[in-house]
Parts: sequence; C-alpha cells; structure tokens
Amino acid sequence: MHRRLAFIDTLRGIAVLAVLLQHALEQIVLNGSAGDYYRILHNAVGEYFNFGRFGVALFFFVSGFVIPNSFPDSSAPIRDFAISRVFRLYPAYWVSIVVVLLIAPGFEAKTFPLSQILANITMLQMFMNVPNLNIGYWTLAVELIFYVACIALFAIGFLRTRWTAICIVVAASLTAIVAAPFVKAHLFWGLLELMLDLTAMFLGKVVRDAVIGERLQWRHVAICTLLYVLYAAVCAYRRYGVDYQDNFFCAYGMGAAYIAAAIVFVAFAGLGERGAVGVLSFVGRISYSVYLMGPYALVVVVHFFGTGQSPLQWSVFVIGVACVSILVSWLNYLTVEKPMIAFGLRFRSQALRAVTLQPSLRGQGAE
Repeated sequence: MHRRLAFIDTLRGIAVLAVLLQHALEQIVLNGSAGDYYRILHNAVGEYFNFGRFGVALFFFVSGFVIPNSFPDSSAPIRDFAISRVFRLYPAYWVSIVVVLLIAPGFEAKTFPLSQILANITMLQMFMNVPNLNIGYWTLAVELIFYVACIALFAIGFLRTRWTAICIVVAASLTAIVAAPFVKAHLFWGLLELMLDLTAMFLGKVVRDAVIGERLQWRHVAICTLLYVLYAAVCAYRRYGVDYQDNFFCAYGMGAAYIAAAIVFVAFAGLGERGAVGVLSFVGRISYSVYLMGPYALVVVVHFFGTGQSPLQWSVFVIGVACVSILVSWLNYLTVEKPMIAFGLRFRSQALRAVTLQPSLRGQGAE
C-alpha cells in the first residue's frame, strides 16, 4: 500500500465540499428564504450535524496522516520542511486576502483597519488576538500549531517513534474524559477543543502507521479512535451544551461532526485506493484553494442570484456555489498555488532519499 495520493485527495474533496455545503445552507437560513423549512434546515445544519466542522475535522485527520512524514531526508530537514510549508500555504492565502479586500466593501459593506490586514498577512493573527478577515482562517492557526509540534518532536527524535502519537491521543482523550464530570469552565473546554483538533491530527498519524509500513496494528487504531470519540462527545457537551441557540453550534451537531469525521477517515483508510473517487480526488487536489476562495464565491453568487425560495432552487444554488468555487479555485491552483509549491521545492536540499510513498504526499498537507 504505497500509492495513497488518490485516497488522501478523495478525503480532502469530501472535506471541502462539506464545508461549502455548510456555508451555503447557512446562507439559505440566514437570508430568510427558508420559509416553512426554516426549522428543518436550521436543525439539520446546526443542532444535529455541522457539516462544516465535519469537513474541518476530516482535514485535520488527513493532515496528521501526511505532515509528520513530510520531513525530507536532506542535510537540513527542518529548514526544508519549513520552506515547503511556507510556499504551500502563504501565496494562495495572500491571494485570498486580496480577494476579500476587493469584494468585502462592495458586496458586504465591510472595511478593515490596516492593523487587522497586516496581522492577517502574517497568518498569526489569532495569536495576536486580532480578528480573522475570513472566519475560516482559524483552521490555519491550528495547522501552524501542529507544524510547530511536529518540528519540535522531530528535533528531539520522537516524531517517528511509533508510540508518540498513541501516547498523545490517549493522554489528551483521558484528560477530557476524566475532567468532564468535574470541570465546567468554558475557557478550559475551549482549550480542550483546540487540543481535540490537534488530537485528530495525531490520530491521523496513528492510522498512517497502521496502514503504511504496519508499524502499528489496527487494534491500536481502534483503541485510539474509541478514546477520541469519547473525547469529542464530552468536549462538545461541555463546550456547546445541548440547549440549541440557533447559532449553528450545539453539542449534538458538533459532537456528531467530529465523530463522523473519525469514522469516515478510518473507513477510507481501510479501503485505501478502493475508496478513491476521481472527481473527488480532483477537488481534493485543489481543496486548499477551494477552502480559501469558496466563501467569496458564495458571497458573489448570493449577491447576484440570491439563494432561491424552494428546495429545487436551493439545490441549484448549492450546486452553483460549488461549481463557481471549484472553477475559481482551479484557476488559483494553476496560476498561484502549484507554481509556488514548485518554486519552494527548488529551495530545498537536493539530497533526498528515494522513497516510494513520500513523493506523493510531500507538500500535500490538509489545509
């Protein structure tokens, strides 16, 4: 089982389409066009399941599957890893910032202070307590934390030790499970929600070590996944509660999203290439651009065409948003993302060991 790129990209495709679906359905509800279906739609994408968080969690699992094994066998692996990540993330991200600065004033009547723009350019705005220009940027902060964690573990020689990821998943999960009956502080559970996202990434590595190289066994995956599911359930309960406030966040919906993402990821890992779907793999290859550009495509479509007034029109609206997002993102991928990835690779050391799997995955982090 060496060729995993189609499997990885299929999962990315599912993830980013789930995020688009959440945002599109939220617009139907928020624009007041749901009519008699208002409560049904609101419950479907808020109280009982959050497709957006499902997609984001799936991205985190994929990132954990890929990133820890993206350090090249070169004379300076940490430097080369960092260079690859910078050119993978920042150019397309900067383009998305330009787009929001062009679109927001005319389509959403929004303007941003220069200090907020400059902070967002660094991608470190959340660490500066500065609002995101696009709410979806929060996931990039989690990715950066994971990269730093991987660099630290790699530097001390623990990243590729087979028990490291297991220990992290078990320790984090047990902390939440044990604390659930006793600790109710919102800040505490906010931190544990962040740790839940990071734990998803390390669980992704556990799965990778089981399906590639057989460094771990499926019983390890089963134990870690069960603990993660319990972690997600208690964290969602303490973080969001079961009293739905019509804000698209509820213990049921958020917990179900995290748990479903874990199940889907593990199931596809078991299927391997048999679970790959060509169309989804294509969307997965450009998923970072779709994630960045999708919200702006949604704004433009809503501005010019609205969301519709009936289930049929809503279906056309959702499909239209997906198509426009994919088209714009494909162009961004071809003109910015892909060339910048190649440009970044030229800065890396050339003494790379020939590895069957890694060239397919190198530089393909889940954003």
